[in-house]
Amino acid sequence: MIAVQNAQQALGRYGEEVAVRRLGQDGLRVLERNWRCAQGELDIIALDGDTVAVCEVKTRSEHGFQQPAEGLGPVKAERLRRLAERWLTERWPEHFARLAGVSAVESGPAGPAGPPGPAGTAGLLPVSLPVSLPVPLPPGGVRIDLVSVVSRARGAALVEHLRGVV
Repeated sequence: MIAVQNAQQALGRYGEEVAVRRLGQDGLRVLERNWRCAQGELDIIALDGDTVAVCEVKTRSEHGFQQPAEGLGPVKAERLRRLAERWLTERWPEHFARLAGVSAVESGPAGPAGPPGPAGTAGLLPVSLPVSLPVPLPPGGVRIDLVSVVSRARGAALVEHLRGVV
C-alpha cells in the first residue's frame, strides 16, 4: 500500500512539474505552488496577464481508466472556488505589492512589513502603501483552470491547459 501511495505521489509531483513548464510556455507567471490551508490545497496559482489563474493539476497514467479531467467533479470545483477566495484574501495583497513594486508599511512603531519590491528594481524607490488601504483585486479577475497531464510510458507527457473550467 505504501509503495502505491509513493508511486501516486511521484506521479502527482511529475504532473505538477510538467504543468508548470506548460504554463510558462503559455505565458503564465507562477506566483505560488502547493498553497495549503486547513480547508485544502491549491496546486498552482499563476498570473495570466492581469488575471489570476488558480490551476488544478490532474495527472493520470496513460494506462489509467479515467481521463484527468474526469477527476474534477462538482464537490472539488466548489472546494476550489472556496480555496481561491481564501487565497485571494490572504495572499493576493502580498503578491500585489511585490508585482506593483510597492511595500506595505505597518502604521505604528513596528516599521516596515512585507518583502521589498521585486528583484531587478535596484535604483528604484518603492512607493509605500499603508496596510490599512484596500488592495485592488486583479483587474482581469480570477479564474480556475485545469491542467490535464497524461504520463506516457514512452515519449513526452500529453498536456492540456483548459482555461476557466470552473
